[in-house]
Amino acid sequence: MTQQNITAFFEKSQYHMADITRKAPSFRRAVAMGRILVGEVGFTHIKNGTLPKGDVLKLAEIAGVQGAKMAWQQIPMCHPLLLDHVAVYPELEEETHSVAVYAIVSTTAKTGVEMEALAAANAALLTLYDLTKPVEPALTITDIRLLVKEGGKKGLWVHPEGIPAALQAVLPATSQRPLEGRKSAVITLSDRAYKGEYEDKSGPALKEALENLGSNVTDVVVIPDESTQLEQVITRLVGTVELIVTTGGTGLAPRDITPEVLSKFAATDIPGIGELLRSSAAAHVPTSWLSRSTAVIIDNTLVIALPGSMGGVKDGMEVLKPILSHALDHIQNKKHLHPHPKGDAL
Repeated sequence: MTQQNITAFFEKSQYHMADITRKAPSFRRAVAMGRILVGEVGFTHIKNGTLPKGDVLKLAEIAGVQGAKMAWQQIPMCHPLLLDHVAVYPELEEETHSVAVYAIVSTTAKTGVEMEALAAANAALLTLYDLTKPVEPALTITDIRLLVKEGGKKGLWVHPEGIPAALQAVLPATSQRPLEGRKSAVITLSDRAYKGEYEDKSGPALKEALENLGSNVTDVVVIPDESTQLEQVITRLVGTVELIVTTGGTGLAPRDITPEVLSKFAATDIPGIGELLRSSAAAHVPTSWLSRSTAVIIDNTLVIALPGSMGGVKDGMEVLKPILSHALDHIQNKKHLHPHPKGDAL
């Protein structure tokens, strides 16, 4: 019984956790906030540290951290996660006699930490409520919301109402896309897709992933698993785009020829990218170790060969996202290197 069949069977249950078995771990971060209106009397006590039960601001920070760590025990379908970082910051707002609470949570995992960030903010606010109510029972908790989340297939998300002024200088904006202004191209290698026997899905998924990172995808090409055609397409594209990403042809079958074609160019090999792609996926897809994914530099163009599956494309782009812009910046500073063979040299 395959994992897909097992998941489909048990998803007939009325309640179940999301199945993240086959997802690759990636960096995740979330920022949440909330606000408590404490009135003039309560605010004065909080500001002066004179509440009967002690310094509520310090205790709220500790409670927020604990709240993030305990989120999975309070929310039934929440996955237990090992959190890498949790911080809670309460800010006094004298004009409105309120306290704003900001919480940030980050980890490297298969699922996001939005609920952990919201749980942190809520725990801090409830602690503020608990310690302030002896001097001011008319308290109101409000404005609880997720501000920012990063990671996963959707990348960066920012609340439509924007980021509070207090955080605008430190949180990312929606326009922050690492490949903004860079040109790229996508090549799908598949005999069957080229013949129209099935729809190419990995190529469009790759195009969408690159565009989500800000890249201008100038070419999307589907070709058969033929060395000559791949050589011709690469020769045409090199120099016109900064990045070429191929999908397909990296396996062990006789017609999987992508790595061999790339090695024909007088290119600089980047072994770390292939190692990264394999090792990042191996924990949930053991057959990843059989992939021959690779990356080379041809002239000033970075060429990365991904597997021909949707999972290979999605997982691959997720782990490549943090390093692509940095890699392209370095390559553009080496314009005198990596000669590109012409004509018969191919």
